[in-house]
Amino acid sequence: MAKNLVIVESPAKAKTIEKFLGKDYKVASSFGHIADLPTKELGVDTEGDFSPKYIVSKDKKDVVRKLKGLAKDAEMIWLASDEDREGEAIAWHLAEELKLKNDRTKRIVFHEITKSAILNAIENPRGINYNLVNAQQARRVLDRLVGYELSPVLWRKVKGGLSAGRVQSVSVRLIVEREREIEDFTPEASYRIDAEFANAEGKTFRAKLPKNFDTKEEAEAFLNDNLGADFKVADLTKKPAKKSPAPPFTTSTLQQEASRKLYFSVSKTMTLAQRLYEAGHITYMRTDSVNLSDDARKGAKREILKAYGEEYAKSRQFRGKTKGAQEAHEAIRPTNFASHSVKADRDEQRLYELIWKRAIASQMSEAQLERTNVKIEANKHDKLFTANGEVLKFEGFLKVYLEGSDDEDSEEQSGMLPDMKVNEELQNIFINATERFTRPPYRYTEASLVKKLEELGIGRPSTYAPTISTIQNRNYIEKGSVDGTEREYTQFILENGKISEKKLSETVGSDKGKLVPTAVGKVVNDFLVNHFSNILDYNFTAKVEQSFDDIAEGNEEWTKMMKDFYTDFHPHVQDVAKNADREVGERILGEDPETGKPVSVRLGKFGPMVQIGSVEDDEKPKFASLGPDQTLDSITYEEAMDLFQLPKELGEYKGEKVEVNNGRYGPYVKFGKKYVSLEKGEDPMSVDFDRAMELIKEKEKADAPIYEYEDMPVQKGVGRFGPYLKWNGIFINVNKKYDFDNLSDEDIVELIEDKKRKEREKIISNWEEEGIRVEKARWGRSNVIKGKTKVEMPKTVDATKITLEEAKEIIAKKAPKKKAAKKTTKKKTTAKKTTKKTTKKTSKK
Repeated sequence: MAKNLVIVESPAKAKTIEKFLGKDYKVASSFGHIADLPTKELGVDTEGDFSPKYIVSKDKKDVVRKLKGLAKDAEMIWLASDEDREGEAIAWHLAEELKLKNDRTKRIVFHEITKSAILNAIENPRGINYNLVNAQQARRVLDRLVGYELSPVLWRKVKGGLSAGRVQSVSVRLIVEREREIEDFTPEASYRIDAEFANAEGKTFRAKLPKNFDTKEEAEAFLNDNLGADFKVADLTKKPAKKSPAPPFTTSTLQQEASRKLYFSVSKTMTLAQRLYEAGHITYMRTDSVNLSDDARKGAKREILKAYGEEYAKSRQFRGKTKGAQEAHEAIRPTNFASHSVKADRDEQRLYELIWKRAIASQMSEAQLERTNVKIEANKHDKLFTANGEVLKFEGFLKVYLEGSDDEDSEEQSGMLPDMKVNEELQNIFINATERFTRPPYRYTEASLVKKLEELGIGRPSTYAPTISTIQNRNYIEKGSVDGTEREYTQFILENGKISEKKLSETVGSDKGKLVPTAVGKVVNDFLVNHFSNILDYNFTAKVEQSFDDIAEGNEEWTKMMKDFYTDFHPHVQDVAKNADREVGERILGEDPETGKPVSVRLGKFGPMVQIGSVEDDEKPKFASLGPDQTLDSITYEEAMDLFQLPKELGEYKGEKVEVNNGRYGPYVKFGKKYVSLEKGEDPMSVDFDRAMELIKEKEKADAPIYEYEDMPVQKGVGRFGPYLKWNGIFINVNKKYDFDNLSDEDIVELIEDKKRKEREKIISNWEEEGIRVEKARWGRSNVIKGKTKVEMPKTVDATKITLEEAKEIIAKKAPKKKAAKKTTKKKTTAKKTTKKTTKKTSKK
């Protein structure tokens, strides 16, 4: 056995490190945390010192057993988890669970996986930093207290299955408040003046009036003032300017820039960065620091001199501005600046190249510019047109990289202006007065949300990606697909001595991929803001983060922080749970003309719905789901009442009833077991039998077989995830390599055979007689499958060693148990008619 055992968090990291160490070292993985709070109980001693109850989960017991065996045989154990709070907590849990002795245990840290960094870490070990451990414990415990105490209140007062969280709920609040700003926004019109001029040489350029006119009349009057006017250059200034590079990436700026330039989600960026780090290509990817080490700056300079020349090199160090920055890491950078690219999959390559360009550019010379400002006057009025231009004299860092921007309002003029002189006469080509409207605030993208959270001091590098994933998975937030609406606007044109008017149109309000709150998100946010304003307060959340930082620095006692927080928090939660009215975002719209009962909209078990009557009525209320484009805030009484006319029967086709209805994903026509979606924006109430038959015929034509393979028909279609083929009950995605509209027979056969091959390669074990198989799954995991029952196994389980008996046992544990038939008692409307026994059971629930 090896004398030294090195324990890291991930197998990929272990594989990379093992290459740098000799035969005396064995590198093993803990697969992340080996211990955590229990999932089915609070797991925190709130009556005492708030100590957490850590347990080893079932899927980690084999890992712990294996590590204990390796540790027992080793002379020295090196805990090499990441150098941050989570990494320090992992090292601590390993020391505790493996019962490691101090004289045989060393803690080593590094923030790049290179041979020199690993060997340097081994030469300079340290002990476990308990301040960092306590900061991680404080975050974990406080978030557990908030989540476990608030979530049940939401189940009782709003809707089952909801959850709350300290950072996630504040993130939802930001998005909900932005959406309401947009909903309340009223656009205001003004008229922007743009002009085109030409100098004596006939070279043209654009200019504008610095201030818009408020009214149509003022804009028209200004154009009339310019009829027959002469124009000349009133003033001209040229100034040298320079542009400096942005600092190298932090976690947050990497997430923002990868979103702008590569269109990656925050979680995808972090997954790819993790792989690049574990492969030894970049430094640690969770950092607030913009610093580069001396070695890194020297390495960057060597590569700049080699690739671009001495005039492009300028070594510099940056200072971070992030509120509450933690951990003295470097910025994210390549481990070797000489590698302009890496061998990896395409998206990893693209992210690496972005990191390389940003880091190398930060050590390059400023770009040298010449900025020109021209003012143009007319002889008939005193208003001045202005034109701006710039000339790039020396590109400097721009040779490699220019930072992206979230500014969607930017209409800055760019480019060069022709040579001009003061008092030079200019020819006016045209002047336009164009009606423009003020814009509402922009919805958040994932990148701009990260930027806002960072500005407010909420969360830290490790929290942004999971927070954004959580609020989307919880259906509080979704990626918007707002198409926008047409809006008319007016333009006046002065050209060739005449003024003309045009009516134009533009699409406004279109938003693709922006973060939009769902009905559930709005209702949950409103309830939490109304009853737990302190938890949802931005300053409070930032103050909590600062306390975590103080604990990490040894300046605050974590258990005291918990006690101070819980002393006020817990009684308030109990008070809300007991006394708050049940709030479900209900809005009364009017009365049902037939019954006189109230018509309301609210959040129901399956989403937003309209309700006639209430649970207190003797008769059961009537319900109807809102359509996908309808919201609790905006639906009208008339629209709500229309929903109760659905489903509407239209006739018969091939002996099957044809009806139109509203569904979760939009309105549809149904006949038999087949569903056909209506076109986007089509009103289901306007669909008659003839229109339904058009849609049905189109569906039948689309579903008709396009080919026959192995005596089975092949169909094609387009679903939620793109174009596909269907054959033998299997759905086969058709990627962009193929022309979906013109698939050849060879293409179809190739797609089917490729799918069959992939399905075969997935199978690890197959017991056909039992109908049980073991298949490969994503991220190194595996699935045990029988019929519709699928059990995902953790990547710590060696799927090749699962026996039939073990597979049967796994399936048996997962398979739903048959429930015994319950005796039902007819509900009574008064307490007097309810038995004591039933009342007792209900109160227990």
